[in-house]
Amino acid sequence: MTDTGYVLTVIALMALVTILLRALPFIAGHWLRRHPLVHKLGDSLPLSIMVLLLIDSAAGQARAHDGLPWQELAAVILVVLLQWRTRQTLLSIAAGTALYVGLRAL
Repeated sequence: MTDTGYVLTVIALMALVTILLRALPFIAGHWLRRHPLVHKLGDSLPLSIMVLLLIDSAAGQARAHDGLPWQELAAVILVVLLQWRTRQTLLSIAAGTALYVGLRAL
């Protein structure tokens, strides 16, 4: 059986860590705005995350059905081309999703 004091201490420590992690951007905001690493991550991280999500979802959908993954490849190509030409993330995602859904409905 677990000790009540131990359980309450663990819960209090988890709450403290959660509060500190949520408060960190406000506490260290002045430092974070000036730090070059934060600026570099701000420039490259959104595109990196989008590429990883695109690859993961396309691969997962390709495994979910029989046949060649031509629908996924067409949607990925459209997303990449639109992102390269327009740099509009929402447009790229929406167009790729619409194309994929349309091709799967055929």
